[in-house]
Amino acid sequence: MIKKNNPILILWKIIKGIATILIVLIVLTIFIQRLSNNKLSLAGYSIYTVVTQSMVPKYQVGDMLLSKSIDPDTIKIGDDVTYQGKEGDFAGKIVTHQVIAIDGTGPNKIFHTKGIANTAEDPTITGDQIYGKVVTKLTVLSIITKIISNIYGMFFFIIVPVVVIIFGIIMDVVNDRKTS
Repeated sequence: MIKKNNPILILWKIIKGIATILIVLIVLTIFIQRLSNNKLSLAGYSIYTVVTQSMVPKYQVGDMLLSKSIDPDTIKIGDDVTYQGKEGDFAGKIVTHQVIAIDGTGPNKIFHTKGIANTAEDPTITGDQIYGKVVTKLTVLSIITKIISNIYGMFFFIIVPVVVIIFGIIMDVVNDRKTS
């Protein structure tokens, strides 16, 4: 018979709890991101996924970026901003590029942006197009996203832990019935 305060059982419950929380957070993040088409903001923060090589070597395809909405007047040359494109190839796309020049002042500011790996400048943008400034690359989330983007990673990172958690729950129920 297994004692309820067995260190192995306690460790198993801790691991199971942490795994459950991580899986729920990962699945929720991915689900919310896909459902909102990257437009959901929590306390002014949004998560965006890099889909092109325009910002290599700073950001790779699949990297997840945390962006914070800010007053466009605080944006400086060299900042990485996420914005809604309105012209040319950028129309309707969410883009994260670096600010290379700023013209004008106040509400009439015009921002010049460019992917650091690109040779050509983007069409100019205004402050109302800017969703936010990149705060950081979410390294752990970027790695997880890259891992689960293929079938083997999805299997070992999502399916196997879910099966292990379900098995652990079943074992807990069986052990509880044996002790009652």
